[in-house]
Amino acid sequence: MDEEALAQSSTVPADTIAGKRGTQVVFDEDDRPAREQRTRHSLSRSRRRSSIESARSVRERQITASTVPIGFRTLSFQVSASQAKRDEVTKQPGLSLKQSKKAIPKVTNFEATDLHTIDLNSLYERLRTSPKSGLSQESVTTRLQQDGPNVLPTRHKSYAKKLLGYIFGGFCSILWIGVIIFFICWRPLGDPNPQPYNLGLAILVIIVILLQASFSAFQDWSTAKTMNAILDMLPADALAMRDGEFTTMKARDLVVGDVVKLRVGDKVPADLRLAWTSGDVRFDRAAMTGESEEVGGGSECTDPNFLETKNMALMGTLITNGSALGVVVLTGAKTVMGGIAMATSEVKDKPTSIQKEITRFVYIIVGLTSCLALLILLTWVGWLRVQHKDYMTVVAMLNDVMGCVVAFIPEGMPVGVALTLMMVARRMRSADVLPKSLTTVEMLGCVNVICSDKTGTLTKNQMVVTSVGFVEEDTTADLAIERLDSGEASEALIQLRRAALLCNEANFDPLTMGKPVAERLIQGNPTDGAILRFAESTASPPGYVLIEAYPQIAQIAFNSKNKFALTLHQIDGEHATSERCHCLAIAKGAPDVLLPHCTTYLALDGSIKPFDSAASSRLSALQSQLAHNAQRVLMLCQRNYELITNPRPADLEKHLLDNCMTDLTIVGLVGIFDPPRPEAKATVEACRRAGIKFFMMTGDFGLTGAAIARQIGIFTGVRTPDSYDAIVRTREPGSEKDDEAGSRQNLLLEGTQISALEAADWDLVAQYEEIVFGRCSPEHKLLIVNELQKRGYSAAVTGDGVNDSPALKAADVGVAMVNGSDVALEAADLVLMGDFDKIIDGIRLGRLVFQNLQKVIGYLLPAGSWSEIWPVLISVFFGVPLPLSSFLMIIICVFTDLALSLSLIMEKQEFDLLSLPPRNPKTDHLINLKIYVHSYLFIGVLETISAHAMFFLYYWRHARIPLSALFFAFEKYNDPAGFYGYSADELVQFNVTGQSIYFVTLVILQLGNILSVRNKRLSILQADPFTKQRRNPWLLVGAVVAVGIAVFVTEIPGIQRLFGTAAVPWEFWVLPLPLAVGILCLDEGRKAAVRFWPEGWLARIAW
Repeated sequence: MDEEALAQSSTVPADTIAGKRGTQVVFDEDDRPAREQRTRHSLSRSRRRSSIESARSVRERQITASTVPIGFRTLSFQVSASQAKRDEVTKQPGLSLKQSKKAIPKVTNFEATDLHTIDLNSLYERLRTSPKSGLSQESVTTRLQQDGPNVLPTRHKSYAKKLLGYIFGGFCSILWIGVIIFFICWRPLGDPNPQPYNLGLAILVIIVILLQASFSAFQDWSTAKTMNAILDMLPADALAMRDGEFTTMKARDLVVGDVVKLRVGDKVPADLRLAWTSGDVRFDRAAMTGESEEVGGGSECTDPNFLETKNMALMGTLITNGSALGVVVLTGAKTVMGGIAMATSEVKDKPTSIQKEITRFVYIIVGLTSCLALLILLTWVGWLRVQHKDYMTVVAMLNDVMGCVVAFIPEGMPVGVALTLMMVARRMRSADVLPKSLTTVEMLGCVNVICSDKTGTLTKNQMVVTSVGFVEEDTTADLAIERLDSGEASEALIQLRRAALLCNEANFDPLTMGKPVAERLIQGNPTDGAILRFAESTASPPGYVLIEAYPQIAQIAFNSKNKFALTLHQIDGEHATSERCHCLAIAKGAPDVLLPHCTTYLALDGSIKPFDSAASSRLSALQSQLAHNAQRVLMLCQRNYELITNPRPADLEKHLLDNCMTDLTIVGLVGIFDPPRPEAKATVEACRRAGIKFFMMTGDFGLTGAAIARQIGIFTGVRTPDSYDAIVRTREPGSEKDDEAGSRQNLLLEGTQISALEAADWDLVAQYEEIVFGRCSPEHKLLIVNELQKRGYSAAVTGDGVNDSPALKAADVGVAMVNGSDVALEAADLVLMGDFDKIIDGIRLGRLVFQNLQKVIGYLLPAGSWSEIWPVLISVFFGVPLPLSSFLMIIICVFTDLALSLSLIMEKQEFDLLSLPPRNPKTDHLINLKIYVHSYLFIGVLETISAHAMFFLYYWRHARIPLSALFFAFEKYNDPAGFYGYSADELVQFNVTGQSIYFVTLVILQLGNILSVRNKRLSILQADPFTKQRRNPWLLVGAVVAVGIAVFVTEIPGIQRLFGTAAVPWEFWVLPLPLAVGILCLDEGRKAAVRFWPEGWLARIAW
């Protein structure tokens, strides 16, 4: 291969190639944010990128589902945890095979597989294939029959089932029974003179059902098209060896044992064990991990985790460089992608708290309705049909039964709930809180613990180096720069600056290079950016001089697993021999990670000294000091190393880890300060005032997190937080756990300690008010959320990275920052579009939606349920002409009441909702006994008595039929000979007009009810709908619409003829007005009693 071709296919800097050095590999990990490479790599990177330009364009066009990275990360964590448990169990002596299997949790099929660890010859033998000839066509046919085609499992989308769920779900199921009965009453029971009234009712109820179904469908409209996106990621063709020859075939025809060739631009068609690579092969796993950084491939196993090892090429990933040969080990549903697809298709979304509350209410109402309908039916069968057979025909009985159903079911409630959620969701968006579905808007109101990330959430993510330390001294960053500028810097400081420049992946934005260093924009990781600013703040010598003097030839990038970065630099330039390269290895990472690899330290004069116990104590004290000052501490180490040229590329990373991560020399420490957000302290205080615990989960050193926690109020007081040891002491026999729990305030736990906690320990941890979890890995965050949920907490998690996605998904409420990764945004339920304090607005609005929903339901129940059922019961059991028709019942529920209830959606908070404790979803229900008492036994009774009074008053004033004559009239009222001197037609007209009066009375009474129900505590004089603080012009609009509907229904001749309504005398439009005021005044008296006697019996039953 000539030098130009080599330059295009290699990641080696161009000057190295010119010197005819062996090909080296730059190793990057997939578990980190996408970073721009340093300018020193621009030439070689651009050349390599040019060879895969077409492959990139393919990836940019594909549709990726963020659900896949969430599933991949969760699956990877589960596999690692299961393998760790397996190792722990196998080390226990005396366990039988059966006991061992029982002790090891079986999570997936990937933790027990050895397909990536056994040697290749054994693998070929197991799969009955040959690396030279592949599979025969006969074997392929047999395996296709056994395993099926290489396609992912898909969940059949039953749109019919979805549609049926909308149409027959909730209240609709029982309303359909009404539709059937009304149709039957029309025909054949109504023959030979079918009544259009029954047909009209059937059609009206169908309209109501379709209206409810439409709003239910609208609530579920924002569904993710996950499976389609997964299918779009799969390849169509593959190059596989069959009968000794490579043949292009459909990827669906691949089987286990096929030998497949991979080239630049190919999508991996199945899960492959790599048998050979070109040395520079790289895979883009963005579709699976959510990270755009590429991953190297090799033929050797690098990780016991099947999902993380580099000798596995996973289905759906893209090869962006080099070439490889692999053998298919898993196909279709058995692949990693297939496992994620199966999990995606099988998972059932957990209902939100508001959905559970609505379902609970539906069950209660349907149960009561069924009991009342059954009571009426049995009454007719056992009594009325026998003793008053001319009073109620079968059609009349069925109409009364369905009248009971229509009366007791508040048909407008589902629409009112949907509109309430929609309006509050709009308010949330205007407050920079974006809910991803309507049913999530109330979830924040239930949260009683928030687990927040630190960097970028509680802090500004504007990092700056403030301290520089060595084993023998420490100083400030400003003083260190002065010494470098003046030429008075120690040798240790000079080498620290060199290490900071060389082991760094950030660079300055070229467009800002003319500005001062402090004002330049950073491309890359903020931590590296802070170190780069420090190193470039002095020009003695300029940074590019050092970079050119020490060209980088290999790299292991920082990732969440290793927690360190390693770079290898050539130090002998053109004087290198053809076989050996003298290199400088530089490692950067957390001190607790790198210290076990260090044996010496760099003295101030540049000499190398042994890292003994005294030096270790000095360094540990310095680290603690910096951490107590809320600084993130990073250590820089180095060592000289002679690299043998042209090692096996697949072995290079392991070679570097084995040789360059031993006998390191400590150069120094840098302390990086990330200032807290100005709104963070007020946010924590507001959460605590709202009864919400606020915990921190950070990947930083625990003391650093604790220092920030004190600054922003997560840790209060001066007391030193409890540690893991305090938890362990409670395990001792005789320890008084309950007594100690009362004094538990704050706790600091590190990552390894989190993993070591037992179930009983978590019971104690959950009792703490203030906790900082330090050195948290993604697995730890997921564990914390799960353990808190097991103990009854409703947990919210804030995060912005890919590795936060499992915890965000598992939380009751996942909250992502708007500048977070796409995967975090997908996993979250809510997105904060502004600063972190917007979460307070979200909590307030989440509680407001619950309050307003209670008010909506409290308004709908008195007229839409209680006052409608009593006319049916009085008619059936006391023989009174039916005071309210089924048609008018539906009009109240779906039109007049709904129009007014929508104005309650616009109500502002009555009092500071953050002064209330969080709602307990298990005990604090949307519709509780107090609301039933208030709506049915107080307001409902008043409205029922008032409406019946107007009904009977009309009979007395216009027909001179007294109340006593109407009670127990039964069949006498329907006597063809007449009743009280009136003909049957006149009596029908009296009844129709009386029903319309009952209807109008309820509409007007509800005007008083809505003025009372809009305030649960305050008087209307304290919170009237006209002053600015609680102004609600929609109340007037709703009242006008409700009265307008009442006029339309009772005055339009066509409606009168079809549905049996009549014009209402003018006095019965006026008489209910003082009754409505009376209801308002009575409720005002109740509220006053509650305010004056907050401990009295009336206050205890107040809603």
